[in-house]
Amino acid sequence: MKPIVAPLLFISILLAAMFGFINSPTALFLGFTFSLFFEDPFKKCSQNAIQILLKASIIGLGFGMYLKDTLETSKEGLGLTFFSIVLTVSLGFLLTRLLKIDTKLGHLITSGTSICGGSAIAAISPVIRANGKTISIALGVVFTLNAIALFIFPALGHLFDLDQHQFGLWCAIAIHDTSSVVGAALGYGDEALRIATTVKLSRTLWIIPLSVLSMFIFKTKGEHIKIPYFILLFMIAIGINSYHLVPEAATHSIVAFSKKLLILTLFLVGTTISIKDLKATGYKPILLAFCLWIFIAVFSFLYITN
Repeated sequence: MKPIVAPLLFISILLAAMFGFINSPTALFLGFTFSLFFEDPFKKCSQNAIQILLKASIIGLGFGMYLKDTLETSKEGLGLTFFSIVLTVSLGFLLTRLLKIDTKLGHLITSGTSICGGSAIAAISPVIRANGKTISIALGVVFTLNAIALFIFPALGHLFDLDQHQFGLWCAIAIHDTSSVVGAALGYGDEALRIATTVKLSRTLWIIPLSVLSMFIFKTKGEHIKIPYFILLFMIAIGINSYHLVPEAATHSIVAFSKKLLILTLFLVGTTISIKDLKATGYKPILLAFCLWIFIAVFSFLYITN
């Protein structure tokens, strides 16, 4: 019975996401709950689909933005992004030594926390020649904190009476993974979503200098640095919308579809979170990630509200 129920339930939730019956936090929660009781019937496809669908949904959201506003938002978030990355990476090095965590594991967790979660870990891991187990632990820890952030950040935003502009900036800096950033901003408002997406993708570009720094720290040479080229497509989409090269009705449809695609992606992300893997990780990597997360959340909140 279970082998039949799992794929049917899995597909039903995907359809519910695509037809707009569930929101971002619910999709992530359903994914995590599904993983507790069932094995993902399409595990290999799901893992490949997460990055493809996330990038596609981000590019689609670009059709709802304008070039002038995007450049102003990117410029505004530049100082906050720079200081948050430098301070978080520095603190990460210090805490990795104090907690006596494997250097490569500590660096991957720090990279994921300071820049863009799983994308940063995936980009940095080949540069420092991290093994599969180290990568899995780093991804598991960071994804778990992302899941928590998706639930609590909108509530905290309302509690502290943050406007959409402030919240968009805050979650773009303080939440690690792009999927959770956009998911948290999605329910807060269109302005929050626009700002969060723009600042987050600007922050993603810092993968490149961090990769170069990682080469020097770990004394590796000749490794390939992954450049997030999909950001170029995101900017092209913004340009198309800014100059009205596509009818307005079409761009509205693309944006609406992209939001639903993102919710679907969050369900898939939820299915990758494993309690079993987290227990096997031990407390030190989780403590490192939690400390860095609290630091960047508090620092960025004070920066934005003062």
